[in-house]
Amino acid sequence: MSTNPSQLLPSELIDRCIGSKIWVIMKGDKELVGTLRGFDVYVNMVLEDVTEYEITTEGRRVTKLDQILLNGNNIAIMIQGMLRIIGELF
Repeated sequence: MSTNPSQLLPSELIDRCIGSKIWVIMKGDKELVGTLRGFDVYVNMVLEDVTEYEITTEGRRVTKLDQILLNGNNIAIMIQGMLRIIGELF
């Protein structure tokens, strides 16, 4: 029997995303897409194969990174599987 997602704790939902591509919208002008490898109780995250999208005064900047440790305090939204929308935005 599967569990209704509305009955899960936030950490359980994040745990289900481990190994999946996620889209992280940060507080500020950055968005990240990468594979979630792990997280802790503070929602600090380890992401691999990361693409960082940043809006600057000169336009948009796209940066590729192998692996990052993301501070959970700076995360506004995390979405699993919404990669098609990123292409439309950038």
